[in-house]
Amino acid sequence: MSVQDWSDAVCSELGIEPDYDVDAILDAARDVAHGVERPAAPLTAFLIGYAAAMAGGSAADVDQALDQVTALASRWEA
Repeated sequence: MSVQDWSDAVCSELGIEPDYDVDAILDAARDVAHGVERPAAPLTAFLIGYAAAMAGGSAADVDQALDQVTALASRWEA
């Protein structure tokens, strides 16, 4: 099973059809896991989704949250 298969199954289970870039989300989680701390990655993915939903939930809202978190992770000092 691929990540996309899992994502499709979760969306189906939750009854949602979000517009998102799975690779960008995984890249942000990777940046946080390596640049901050590994356990921060899943929490960060949740927070990105939460922020995007609060901003309106569009693909652009997701992209903006991803960009902000990626920039923060690159500035983060352990």
